[in-house]
Amino acid sequence: QVQLVEYGGGLVQAGGSLTLSCAASGIIFRINAMGWYRQAPGKQRELVARIASGGSTNYADSVKGRFTISRDNTENTLYLQMNSLKPEDTAVYYCNADDRQTKFIYWGRGTQVTVSS
Repeated sequence: QVQLVEYGGGLVQAGGSLTLSCAASGIIFRINAMGWYRQAPGKQRELVARIASGGSTNYADSVKGRFTISRDNTENTLYLQMNSLKPEDTAVYYCNADDRQTKFIYWGRGTQVTVSS
């Protein structure tokens, strides 16, 4: 089992910045890629950014150049630095991690990010 807990959400004005953190615990050595997803009201959950165990990253087009994903394997923590935030970034942000052995995908409970115009 892997447990994921997100931190750092909140209310910010458009153009501002926030950093989200996701603390992982449990069977850490089995974690492969990790990622951030978001879900806005009335919309499907969508990929924001993912980072492989080797460090390669990919981003949704809507956040490229504004968001940066990183992971600290010594601290078992995933980060999402969000700059130049827009009202359309408002959503619940979820952290996930996939198990390299079972292929199971773990999810955190999410953290709310609200960007006011």
